[in-house]
Amino acid sequence: MRGFLASSIGVATAAALALPVALPTPALAARSMSAVSPVLPAVSPLTPAGSTQSLPLVPLGPAARRTPGVPGMSASPRLPETRGLAARDVKTFSMVGVVWDDAAAELHGRVQVRTRSATTSAWSAWQDVETHDSEHAADPDAAERGSGRIRGATAPLWVGASNGVEVRVRAEPGAQAPAAGSRLPSGLRIELVDPGADVPAGSPDGKNTDPDGDDKGDEPAVVGMSMETTESSQANLPHAELGADEITALDKADSTADAVFASEGELSAAARPYIGPRPRIVTRKGWGADEKLRERGFVYTNTVKAAFVHHSASGNNYACKDAPAVLRSLYRYHVVSSGWRDLGYNFAVDKCGTVYEGRAGGVSKAVLGAHTMGFNTDSMGIAVIGSYSATTPPKAAVDAIARLTAWKLGLFGRDPRAKTTLRSGGGNLFAKGRNVRMNVISGHRDGFATECPGRLLYGKLPTTRAASAHLQGRP
Repeated sequence: MRGFLASSIGVATAAALALPVALPTPALAARSMSAVSPVLPAVSPLTPAGSTQSLPLVPLGPAARRTPGVPGMSASPRLPETRGLAARDVKTFSMVGVVWDDAAAELHGRVQVRTRSATTSAWSAWQDVETHDSEHAADPDAAERGSGRIRGATAPLWVGASNGVEVRVRAEPGAQAPAAGSRLPSGLRIELVDPGADVPAGSPDGKNTDPDGDDKGDEPAVVGMSMETTESSQANLPHAELGADEITALDKADSTADAVFASEGELSAAARPYIGPRPRIVTRKGWGADEKLRERGFVYTNTVKAAFVHHSASGNNYACKDAPAVLRSLYRYHVVSSGWRDLGYNFAVDKCGTVYEGRAGGVSKAVLGAHTMGFNTDSMGIAVIGSYSATTPPKAAVDAIARLTAWKLGLFGRDPRAKTTLRSGGGNLFAKGRNVRMNVISGHRDGFATECPGRLLYGKLPTTRAASAHLQGRP
């Protein structure tokens, strides 16, 4: 299949978006369309387009360190640095995470939060937040990494609609931190993310507008859609109509025909027999991505040689109907809180097996993600929403990974059971420039020393490879 290499300016400029768009043949088009004061505040309504509250974490004294019910918080001489927030009322949010100034600095310590439900007013137990999340990021030399906006960050944690929060962050010994007097990174802040109630209404966000609040004069390219939404949706033509909320599933034969049509006949003959059936994919518009948050344009690599499987490490306390809200929160956390250009993953899968479009640029294209630091080039990242180190991943989610990889890897002629070679962009396992042999379907930990995608999800990958190859029709 032809390469899709493009600069960070992107292939879809505003001028191009204004031009007429060639539509697919009628047959293909038809397939594509088919503990605080007892007086509690009133629950704050969710903002339609979502919002982020960013609160600095302050030093905590010995009394705070002795808070009952918080393991490891007893006072002792030469205590490591501890920061946090006392229990307080806040505007409604559903996801939490901690960020700091220097993206290269590591947080050696323990992060714990407890939250108050906006519906029941009950406080949760203390919950641990996964502190190491830097491995989900752009490669060291990528333009995205050098933007100056990137921050260090923990993994985000989904807590559901909440209007109270308490935070404790305690330094602990690490590989580069002494046992006594351990320090935390500078600029620690708690990020409280509200995903919004529904599909974002398209109202401008302060960080993306002129000082007077105007949206720089951009007119919607399509009636009812912003220029940014049109740009994102257009990248999925001809697989779905402009403005579609989903890309419909196709059987194997129709998936092949659709792929040949979309590539204008340039799909390799070797790839054609082994394109798996296309799964149903909820588009960014379908899950309510606020396209004004991300950077304009798209960045592509030459091909897709491997798929890296991840878990979002955001917890399993969500219902499938809430998955779009979880995804909107992840997106906002990656862009607004962490400073990335877009959502890091190319695709997401919820516990019920629904597949979602991730980073914008087109589901069938080689979009450069920020999911496996050192190996984002010529790969794609699939995140199963949840945490799977101690929880078995649902069969529906594992099956969805097989379906998605059978189709997407098939477009690029890749056998899911095979090995491939990727050049490291730098990380904690492989030096920059080293050619690394790995599975075409790999876990995040294969390219970076990390727990991701969780022990129990990682253990499902051998059977996933076999199932994916079977769906491709390989002997």
